[in-house]
Amino acid sequence: MLKVGVIGTGMIGKDHIRRMTSVLSGVSVVAVTDVDASVAAAVAAPLSAEAHPDGASLIASPSVDAVVVSSWGPTHEEYVLAAIAAGKPVFCEKPLATTAAACLRIVNAEVSSGRRLVQVGYMRRYDVAYRALKAVLLSGEIGAPLMMHCAHRNASVPSFYEKEMAITDTAVHEIDMVRWMFDSEITATSVLIPRKSGNGGELQDPLFLLLEMANGVLVDVEISVNVRYGYDIRGEILGENGTAALGSLSPVSVRVGGRVSDPVPADWRERFIAAYDVEFQEWIDSVSSSGSPSGPSAWDGYAAAVASDAAVAALRSGARVPVSLVSKPAFYSPSPSSPAVAV
Repeated sequence: MLKVGVIGTGMIGKDHIRRMTSVLSGVSVVAVTDVDASVAAAVAAPLSAEAHPDGASLIASPSVDAVVVSSWGPTHEEYVLAAIAAGKPVFCEKPLATTAAACLRIVNAEVSSGRRLVQVGYMRRYDVAYRALKAVLLSGEIGAPLMMHCAHRNASVPSFYEKEMAITDTAVHEIDMVRWMFDSEITATSVLIPRKSGNGGELQDPLFLLLEMANGVLVDVEISVNVRYGYDIRGEILGENGTAALGSLSPVSVRVGGRVSDPVPADWRERFIAAYDVEFQEWIDSVSSSGSPSGPSAWDGYAAAVASDAAVAALRSGARVPVSLVSKPAFYSPSPSSPAVAV
């Protein structure tokens, strides 16, 4: 039984605790902490878990085998580095850290430790539809990939959402996904700004992101965060001999009153809840069996951060911005961060 400590008991932290205590197997939550001690205590009580005063105390606890970091982004580097120093596997929600330099410090610390300990929460890789899409790609059925068309549409976003968050909070999922889908790094980014939607107020919405891959594939991502009608994630790969696309938004189609309708998910929790379950179960199983995670690595967190920074620079300047990564450590090659695609 893997004994897990959770740092950060806000919305996503509570959801992961619910998942580990009522949905998944082979795991128990034995410790929690939060910047609000009263919240941590309230979460810990029904679990008979330890409520720690801070993340450092939780990581150092002998009762904790592995750590989940779901706290505020700027705290991630501190906690992930502490977990590496303690030799404990750590699952870190995205972002791995808030700057590419901080991500690189984590990469260097993990390489120095000599052991894979870090997994980053990029759950698209665990979604049944994306795995099926990758399985078709790997089969060769549609030939070599040439382009991919993506859309990331939100019904709305909070009032504090800013223009650059369309890249750093929203399109970053596509940034990681295409690296995994095509097993290739992003080499350059561009951003085009179309006519502004009246639904976004002062926010520049939508945006059109173009990603150039090292293998020659071009990826475009429509980022629309005030479409009102629901949460709509799309993806289609154009190959030499055919296309493959993500399936319907809903498993049910309703025909009534002379109309056909496919319900649209309300938000990311509805669309990807099963992917989160698979993600965490595979993390639990891999850490329990080998002591190391098998999912998205610290290198993946770093590479996504660098590409995201380049896209933000492209948004600000209107220019094409190259993506420049340090040399990938042999420690991460061959990449241990690509989950199986069987469905």
